[in-house]
Amino acid sequence: MRWQPEGVAAAYSYPEGNSVAERVAKFGLDAQGVTTSAKLHWNLTTAPLVEHSVRREEGLLAKDGPLVVETGKHTGRSAKDKFIVRNAATESTVWWGKTNKAMEPAAFDRLHQDFLAALAGKETLFVADLFGGSQPEHRVRVRVINELAWHNLFIRTLLVRPESDELADFVPEYTIIDLPSFRADLERHGCRSETVVAVNLEKKLILIGGTAYAGEMKKSVFGLLNFLLPPQKIMPMHCSANIGPDGDTAIFFGLSGTGKTTLSADPNRTLIGDDEHGWSDTAVFNFEGGCYAKMIRLSAQAEPEIYATTRRFGTVLENVVVDPLTRELDLDDPSLAENSRGAYPIDFIPNSSEKNMGPLPTNIVMLTADAFGVLPPIARLTPDQAMYHFLSGYTAKVAGTEIGVTEPEATFSTCFGAPFMPRHPSVYGNLLKERIAAGSVDCWLVNTGWTGGKYGVGKRMPIQATRALLNAALDGSLKNARFRKDPNFGFEVPLELDGWTHLLDPRSTWADPEEYDRTAAKLVDLFVGNFAEFADHVDEGVRQSGPASAQQQQAQSQPAPA
Repeated sequence: MRWQPEGVAAAYSYPEGNSVAERVAKFGLDAQGVTTSAKLHWNLTTAPLVEHSVRREEGLLAKDGPLVVETGKHTGRSAKDKFIVRNAATESTVWWGKTNKAMEPAAFDRLHQDFLAALAGKETLFVADLFGGSQPEHRVRVRVINELAWHNLFIRTLLVRPESDELADFVPEYTIIDLPSFRADLERHGCRSETVVAVNLEKKLILIGGTAYAGEMKKSVFGLLNFLLPPQKIMPMHCSANIGPDGDTAIFFGLSGTGKTTLSADPNRTLIGDDEHGWSDTAVFNFEGGCYAKMIRLSAQAEPEIYATTRRFGTVLENVVVDPLTRELDLDDPSLAENSRGAYPIDFIPNSSEKNMGPLPTNIVMLTADAFGVLPPIARLTPDQAMYHFLSGYTAKVAGTEIGVTEPEATFSTCFGAPFMPRHPSVYGNLLKERIAAGSVDCWLVNTGWTGGKYGVGKRMPIQATRALLNAALDGSLKNARFRKDPNFGFEVPLELDGWTHLLDPRSTWADPEEYDRTAAKLVDLFVGNFAEFADHVDEGVRQSGPASAQQQQAQSQPAPA
């Protein structure tokens, strides 16, 4: 029973049935084979979901209004616990291997049966009907069933929210059931642990159990669109995107920690989205209706637009430390997670696109945080080089981010999103190259990592420098600069830019240039070794557009035999 002051009549009540705030679809759970005695909450909006979350003690309200939650031991994706069912729909279309691991259909059926049994015993469930994709002709209808109110709020925030008149007749194409309390059985369900993310593309069903990390839902929809869109010649991308004052769209590829969200939230450009997009014949469109930004050590000075979202009702903060008495946030405290996150509607960013769409791109920016301190702050890429670096998906981990990482460690995540790419990387790489060529798009590689030495010796690239270089690239002025050819990677690097010329030649920023040469040779070898698995799937132009190892350079310099 809801508490109220003694002698004061209730101002409102929770009705036993569906309240007027709920939009119930005619196509119910029973039509999907779900039988449950749970009280169902359909398509609740933000305020009721926050109320439920707090009342059920799933989270608490911080001082300025955001909902703060903890995800327990899972503070990130459980990549090793994700499986795709191997069946007629996926046998020859999925790139099977360490990223896309197979589950047998019979094991999935047993898992599904046990999920249905778990749903039947729930007292309360929350259901959201949503769209994956902002361009109407290319979006997918997704129903999400949750046992946690804050999970339902999270996914409603992150995906595209239908209008009220679209909900009554909503019929889902795909369904996600997310039950953090579920524990998978390794033998019965054919999985690795008690945590499982199982995707059945033939049955159009995704089952998530044993983890409270809400990002699994969001990334499941991304993976789904990455499978569905390429046959339609639509390029799915793990990227952010924004629009300049002249209507020029820029795409920012990058892995976590490279500045993808930060750099796209530019007060002088209109934000399309911060993470996942499609590139169709007519538009760049956001897959989502919200943003999912890293919160750790967020700065009001460096990232004012994102920082402001932490002071708003409707934002969901994951694993952010909050004082239980004052409810003040401590964004600098990593004790709950280094990967603390904030989910908020995209319109919390003041200059966001009303329709989450923009014109076809003029510029593509590939972001990398090079902890080796080798790459220049910006370089211009040819279409072949762009495909090479897109397939490479390079960034670097720094010491201390993971147990056992004591030196910078190269990370290659193909297409800047390997865990979410069910098809072979060449499918996405060739699509990108075709669209770059057709649209005469300018391509840039931007290093937001280290300069003056590797991590621990050098310093992080000043964000002011990155923004200045990006602005020059996006407004077209950098194309008129003088360039040099990088001796290690072969791309073009500008020779000067007002205020930042001293950073453009990374070798000159090192105290010991010979140490730079040795480190650069090491990074080149890592690139060459990583790209070997793609060499047979790309044309000769792409193969020749990457860096050459010392052995390759020596072989190429030898005279041909008589």
